[in-house]
Amino acid sequence: MLNKIERGNMTTKKITLNSDKRKVIADQFQSFYEDKVKDKLIQAKEQYDLIREKAKEKINQVVRYHQPQEDVDTIRSMIKKYDRAGGELYEDNCFYVQRPITKVDDEGKEYDATDEIHVRFDMGRKFARAYYRDEIKAKGLNPDFNLSINDDYSKRNPKYYNDESACNKFLGFQTSSNDDKSITTPRSKWENDFKLWTIGSSYCHSRNYKVDESTLNFFKMYVASADNVIKEHQQMYSYVEDKMQKVRLGLKSYRTFDQAKALADKVGVVLNETMLNESSSLALSIYSPDNLASLLEDKEVMTRDQKIAIARQQMQQSVN
Repeated sequence: MLNKIERGNMTTKKITLNSDKRKVIADQFQSFYEDKVKDKLIQAKEQYDLIREKAKEKINQVVRYHQPQEDVDTIRSMIKKYDRAGGELYEDNCFYVQRPITKVDDEGKEYDATDEIHVRFDMGRKFARAYYRDEIKAKGLNPDFNLSINDDYSKRNPKYYNDESACNKFLGFQTSSNDDKSITTPRSKWENDFKLWTIGSSYCHSRNYKVDESTLNFFKMYVASADNVIKEHQQMYSYVEDKMQKVRLGLKSYRTFDQAKALADKVGVVLNETMLNESSSLALSIYSPDNLASLLEDKEVMTRDQKIAIARQQMQQSVN
């Protein structure tokens, strides 16, 4: 709807906002605020990726030290000869490592205990939504649905469950016989990325490997790097949502595009009338001045060696 204001011989058309136009405008603000803080999530993912590669090497050394390859080969031949009576082997990406420690109880008495950490190379759901957030959003899905309720499960509604189901299906946590088997889901990719043959049952905690303090601290850092990806996702959402609650309230009170444009100009959000045209919304989302300028920047990109050096420095600090 257009309002016309006549000034002399000139007629200025004002665009009246509706719910669809407000959403397009809100999306511009959303992208603006996400761009301000998304680097922390990107860096957390990069750090995790680097440490993960080192963790694969270390866990292979630990498992093969306790369960030499020749023992695995022997049991495999026994199974071939005697079936289940020959022993148990399981190919897994889940491990527990521990070291013995001494603790003191409330009465000041010392007792033997263990310090252990769960080392996994598969992918939990919270981690998956954080790690693949961009890919999920690119599919028009909502990777932040669980963060929106802030642990208040009474707020779960039909939309929450729909968002959850859609994300789980994309990630591969929810499957059916009708799924296209040629598509490799993120979960399947991670499940098959790294596995080791282990002696014992499929129960992960039944296989607990003793390590020294330095090795245990490294695996604690590896687990912390995965937790940090989840944490940065949560912090990014909290920051952006705090801003967007205010923006949505303002947009709800605005009647015309000019009011939204004035706010955008003051904040630094690129906004123009053509963005309200649905037929050009996709192109504009890619080639808007902010996004296009970002694509044209000569950004300094860290080399792989630089990233590895940073990761090694953090590993050393953790051990020390």
